[in-house]
Amino acid sequence: MSGFVYMMSDKPRGVIYTGVTSDLEGRTWEHRNEVRKGFTSRYNAKLLVWFEQHPNIVLAIRREKSLKRYLRDWKIKLIEGLNPTWLDLYDRIYEIENVYSPHPSSPQWSDYN
Repeated sequence: MSGFVYMMSDKPRGVIYTGVTSDLEGRTWEHRNEVRKGFTSRYNAKLLVWFEQHPNIVLAIRREKSLKRYLRDWKIKLIEGLNPTWLDLYDRIYEIENVYSPHPSSPQWSDYN
């Protein structure tokens, strides 16, 4: 089963929430419909602005923890590399293929091959 790391926002260059899930469409729907109270409902972060796919949830969780340590400016560059205008990608989840692949010299490389 695949895993996904994703980012939600309220507007271009607004708040950024980073999460992980095995069901991107379902989890995004929950954020959009405020099924659970928390950061995304408090800050109105209902736009899916970035995501990447991983071979399994364990690797996705590892990547999410890594991304949460990065500075905001780095995350903005990551988002704008996939989605320069910060469009809501919810309706395009199945059209966009953004599969994560670590650098070949990374110790994680063997986990992805």
